[in-house]
Amino acid sequence: MEHRWLRWAPAVVVPAVIAAAVVITPLAAGASDLPVSTPADVLHLVAASNTRSFSGTVEQNSDLGLPSLPTATSKGTDDNSAADLLELALADHTAKVWVDGPARVRVQVLDQLAERDAIRNGSDLWLYQSSGEKVTHATLPAHAQKDATPHATSLTPSQLAQRFLDAVDPSTKVSLGDPTQVAGRDAYDLVLTPKADTTLIGTVSIAVDGKTGIPLKVAVTARGASAPAFEAGFTSFSDQKPDADVFAFAPPKGASVSEQKLPDAGRMHEPAGSHPMPSVSGTGWATVVALPAGSAPSAVSDDPLFSQLTQPVDGGRALSSSILSVLVTADGRVLAGSVPVSALQAAAQASAK
Repeated sequence: MEHRWLRWAPAVVVPAVIAAAVVITPLAAGASDLPVSTPADVLHLVAASNTRSFSGTVEQNSDLGLPSLPTATSKGTDDNSAADLLELALADHTAKVWVDGPARVRVQVLDQLAERDAIRNGSDLWLYQSSGEKVTHATLPAHAQKDATPHATSLTPSQLAQRFLDAVDPSTKVSLGDPTQVAGRDAYDLVLTPKADTTLIGTVSIAVDGKTGIPLKVAVTARGASAPAFEAGFTSFSDQKPDADVFAFAPPKGASVSEQKLPDAGRMHEPAGSHPMPSVSGTGWATVVALPAGSAPSAVSDDPLFSQLTQPVDGGRALSSSILSVLVTADGRVLAGSVPVSALQAAAQASAK
């Protein structure tokens, strides 16, 4: 089931792969006249938040220097297609977001003349594609209900921001830019700047709502660039509790519904050897995450999209964007990080010894 939810994760999650995937609890105290004066105060404002409900419209824009991808409405509707995953992750999108605590979440991605929904309503998980009228449903067992939220929530600026904030360490300079406005709300501009020049990322700018403490916008700018390579931000925002009806989903008449059985408690705790385990090298923003040989199935290398997005390099094929690099080696290892391809090649050579 997990691979189906992963198709909703945006590209900015990958450069932040070194960070823990902790969902921020949005909003709490603060004042609309922006009284906070230091970066530490803003970090505390975010960390001390305790309000759990919000809604709004999010726009995602990316300019990663990659070839254009097929849009969701101009290609097939195969749930497992690589193009489907990458198009959602890398292309521009508008989405409506509703959150009422961890057990009620809905993200509705609006495509041209179509929509895609990811919904959690208590123990029910739903995925819906209006193009092709496809619905996937799963029921969360009791032991999994505590933390099984659809990965579509990664699209919200609050979740994206938390991934970067979790990565803050001595290798990061934290500062405040000029106050700004997002979705008509006064906000602080919290700026994270990697100190090392070994990463592709120049800055991460997080607009933090001055009244509530929720991150309203995240912009990732490549080193040496003047415009963001990726940004996701609210264009409208409310900290009021969404109506419960928003999370109630009934498959449209005529839709094809497939039931997915989630792993039972035993399988949830399978030995680590049953799945490829990543290894980590490097530190801070220059961290490289690697999956072992055989992690990339042969079908990936045969996919025309793989050839379109990657180029041959010594040791395999590489995807190189302004803020992220991925290397797939000839023996099926996968390495990724916000570093140049040459750093991934060096890591691959070191791990092969």
